[in-house]
Amino acid sequence: MGQIFNAIDSVAEGDLSVRVPDDNSPQFQELIKRFNKMVSELERSDQQRRNLTTDIAHELRTPLHIIQGNLEGIIDGVYQPTPEHINNTLDETKLLARLVNDLQTLSLAEAGQLPLHPTRFLLADLLADLTTSFSTQAAALGISLQTNVHDPAKEFTADYDRLNQVLSNLISNALRHTPQGGTISIVTDIAPLGGSVVSGIRIVVRDTGSGIPAEELPFIFDRFWRGDKSRTERTNSGLGLAIAKQLVHAHHGTIEAQSKPGEGTTFMIELPE
Repeated sequence: MGQIFNAIDSVAEGDLSVRVPDDNSPQFQELIKRFNKMVSELERSDQQRRNLTTDIAHELRTPLHIIQGNLEGIIDGVYQPTPEHINNTLDETKLLARLVNDLQTLSLAEAGQLPLHPTRFLLADLLADLTTSFSTQAAALGISLQTNVHDPAKEFTADYDRLNQVLSNLISNALRHTPQGGTISIVTDIAPLGGSVVSGIRIVVRDTGSGIPAEELPFIFDRFWRGDKSRTERTNSGLGLAIAKQLVHAHHGTIEAQSKPGEGTTFMIELPE
């Protein structure tokens, strides 16, 4: 028992690396197990906060350096102010603006201050809009984009634009990680929430892509998580899944992921009425 008290004192002083050694005593074994798990989660959260500033600086540095280099090159006469150079610089400003906007959205959502504007709409209309938005890109990549609405007349109340944003993030990720000839499907169904009482909807986004390793799956909703650790992919901010999670939570819903490398990934969203 003394070891537990000492560990509690260490945590109170800011040492999150402390762990209580296993005790064969049935009386304290479960307590020690839960305490160590709690401290592990606190340590991971603390490390994430420490990494956040570094991650933001890393993500901002690259577009800023490119913008600065292009403009200095034009001023010094190294580059001609051709449409190509100007468009490249403009693309970097758009990426920078997208990153800042995503950070703001995520910050407001995590603080519970992101305003939602719920309306009543047909789920079939939402999936039709998503199909319209992504069908051309999917066809160009040789990927089949399929939708299946369990009830075409089913209406639902939510923030249409934010729910569209969540699903767009998931579909964009799926398109990046699904090979030619693969399939992405979006399926809606009735979600039994709270036992046998039907009180919500379930939306499933499933792909036949590369999948996510089991050791990375618990962290995919973290800020700036990317499957490609080389960070060569610069067309997205790395915040899409973190934002999707917070937007689903803002609707009092849940989002989960299941994946097997080489077999694809499935995201399941459940939202209450």
